Amino acid sequence: MGRAVLRLASHYGLDVVFALAKDDAGRDAGELAGHGKTGIVVTEDVGLLVESGAKVAIDFSHPTALPGIVSACRAAKVALVSGTTGIDDEGRALLDEASREIPVLWEPNMSVGIFVLSAVVKQAVTMLGLDFDVEVVEAHHHHKADAPSGTALRLAEVAVAARKGLGAESRLVHGREGKKATRAADEVGMHAMRGGDVIGDHTVHLLGGGERLELTHKASSRDLFAKGALRSAAWILGKAPGRYTLADVLG
Repeated sequence: MGRAVLRLASHYGLDVVFALAKDDAGRDAGELAGHGKTGIVVTEDVGLLVESGAKVAIDFSHPTALPGIVSACRAAKVALVSGTTGIDDEGRALLDEASREIPVLWEPNMSVGIFVLSAVVKQAVTMLGLDFDVEVVEAHHHHKADAPSGTALRLAEVAVAARKGLGAESRLVHGREGKKATRAADEVGMHAMRGGDVIGDHTVHLLGGGERLELTHKASSRDLFAKGALRSAAWILGKAPGRYTLADVLG
């Protein structure tokens, strides 16, 4: 993802002044982006962000790297746009704390299409009512570490909130097996598939009597995530400290 951000940054009026990565440390960021040498050398030392002159940081890393990245952004007074998935409650609390000092935007999926899908799911669940069961199914490549995906969890949260608006409490159920796996009315199902080179497929099934809806988003290029992050980074420049989402960026 980092290479896509480097390659596409100029299309959003952004200049790369700092690049952080473990695997490509010591290499020129411009060469990684396919632009030729720029003099920006990739480093493993997140602390150097303070000296970089950066105004906004884009993070596509790993939840374990989040504390160091957040700390560096706070020290440098740099806005943070993160698309890292698998961030738990502790990580979210860290982002909340940082947002008192810097602008913070975290989205587990930077796709504009996923944002639209979330809005459609909310409307569909509300309109169809409690007679329709909700199941979320996601598929990703076999290297993806976290399951279910952050996007799938977000879609499930949208469905649960919509059902709550209809007066029903719901609980998330991960997969089903055994001889007593009958579906309860308060369930929202979650299923994760891993295999091949799937970039990311998400389907919300709305299952009623005699009919069903399948609301699907399929990612065919990782560039879309980089584009969403870059669009967000350009938007968040100059914003006041606080928590922001892709909804704020899209208006």
